[in-house]
Amino acid sequence: MNINIDANSGFCFGVVYAIQMAEDELEENGQLYCLGDIVHNNMEVDRLKSKGLEIINHEQLKELKDAKVLIRAHGEPPSTYLIAAQNNIELIDASCPVVLKLQNRVRSGFDATEESGGQLVIFGKEGHAEVNGLVGQTGGKAIVVKTEADLDKIDFTKPIQLFSQTTKSTKGFMNLKKQIEDRIIAAGGDAKLSFEANDTLCRQVSNREPQLKVFAQNHDVIVFVSGQKSSNGRVLFETCKAENEKSYFISEPSELNPTWFENAQNIGICGATSTPMWLMESIQENIKNFENLIGSSK
Repeated sequence: MNINIDANSGFCFGVVYAIQMAEDELEENGQLYCLGDIVHNNMEVDRLKSKGLEIINHEQLKELKDAKVLIRAHGEPPSTYLIAAQNNIELIDASCPVVLKLQNRVRSGFDATEESGGQLVIFGKEGHAEVNGLVGQTGGKAIVVKTEADLDKIDFTKPIQLFSQTTKSTKGFMNLKKQIEDRIIAAGGDAKLSFEANDTLCRQVSNREPQLKVFAQNHDVIVFVSGQKSSNGRVLFETCKAENEKSYFISEPSELNPTWFENAQNIGICGATSTPMWLMESIQENIKNFENLIGSSK
């Protein structure tokens, strides 16, 4: 069997930056708090925990004083920075530059909608860490939509500004944009005058979709590696599944099934922007072991 790891898979630069900052601090001091999972991959989180990283939530942050806390790549709302200042917490800010730029755009967009009597809409997953940071730029007033049913939250007779969580799919964003335009017209409005759609998808993430389509087509079996919490992972897995029905989603090597690889010649391993390369390499070695067992039984 040929077992190939997709060269375009693995950590995006924002995650690489956050993990490097955490490892540098842990190497120097042996202990660091992180606000939420540093990355949506349990095995990578466990690896860093073994080095001294301690994951805390926002309620624990309120009780913490005189400590160092890492802000992960997803970014945080203004309230987090306020709490840190009040509690003498030193923040190691690893917010992704793409996310920080989006936060600034959302803040400016919200100010404009306040003046025009409009609404700011975010295409994303409600409760997701990045989306929480974006909603925080609007004082909690942004409307978060994920599906067509969520569009009922919007008043289509008022101006609308649309932004997107950076890791959503291009296809999903364009579909939602079209649905909003149709609803504005149905409400008697003019989408060209009252609707501004801001494509704020991260191209390092969205460009992986066409790359993965080709990768999935060129292999008999696809093993997609991602944490269960990763929104990006679910989107990219569906891209693989649409091109190759023999695509399987796993989070760790123990979930591999030897029967997937029967009569397969070319096996592809790929993953989310939160999937570490060392984990995909470990899965590659496990599949090689299956191949050896199959060969010795013949």
